[in-house]
Amino acid sequence: MLPLIDWRPHAPLQRLHINWLQQAGVEVAVLRLDLIDPLISGNKWFKLTEHLRAAHAGGADGLISLGGAHSNHLHALAAAGKRFGFATVGLLRGHAQQTPTTQDLERFGMQLHWLGFGGYRARHEPGFWAPWQALYPQLYPVPEGGGSLAGALGCRPLVSLVRGQLGAVGWDDYDGWWLAAGTGTTLAGLVLAEAGERPVYGALAVPQDHGVAPQVEAILQQAGSASAAFDLIEASRAGFARVDEALLAFIQASEQAAGVPLEPLYTGKALMALKQAVEEGGIERGKRLVFVHTGGLQGRRGVAAKT
Repeated sequence: MLPLIDWRPHAPLQRLHINWLQQAGVEVAVLRLDLIDPLISGNKWFKLTEHLRAAHAGGADGLISLGGAHSNHLHALAAAGKRFGFATVGLLRGHAQQTPTTQDLERFGMQLHWLGFGGYRARHEPGFWAPWQALYPQLYPVPEGGGSLAGALGCRPLVSLVRGQLGAVGWDDYDGWWLAAGTGTTLAGLVLAEAGERPVYGALAVPQDHGVAPQVEAILQQAGSASAAFDLIEASRAGFARVDEALLAFIQASEQAAGVPLEPLYTGKALMALKQAVEEGGIERGKRLVFVHTGGLQGRRGVAAKT
């Protein structure tokens, strides 16, 4: 049976010192979720916590979930399985290939199944999970990226994590959140935790047809929340995992200026979108924003291999 895990990681809140923020009179503090653990990094652990509790309550021996060949979600899940001693299975998009991520997954003990592209597209269809639950009856199924109300509820503690550290950055309050949105799960969790007090801005790391907005709305509706204090900003640069020279140059300059490592699929795009919003006057002078570093730095290896 899967053990009951009571690991409560800490992520420091740090001021972001960068010239375009100073010129605009906007203050940003980064919640460094990338620093909570070398392997179980970023927002991924928080999205897993409620799933792990449900799996334990149901007597499961482990978890089964989905992702791509560079999936941060599967990487964190497999690392958690190895760390805490529970079984993990990954259902992967496309055909068998070796990437730094998949090599880690196998090293961590995750059993991999490659679904092809058509098989992976069927993940939202009724009955998708039936054959996998028949094959692995003792494993608890987790949606892609941990996306669901359970995943969102696991992200609510990020608010108290920030509020407990405001003094460390010289703040007594803040005006909102800014983070990358891939499934919208973490964003939904922050919206639920803030309960309308402060807005949450999600920089879309995927095109709008990936359904992030309906996913967030569905989670909020399922939670019975009347709050809609969030906004989604296009930041995908015309496609999921689309990386261009302008983005890579921005990341390099930002890392040199601020000393905070970024990756191009999520955090780099989110910070670039914030810069655009600040320069266009979308964020007023004097505002204080919390930027959530959602981790994913292990994925930089795959991008580096392509460039």
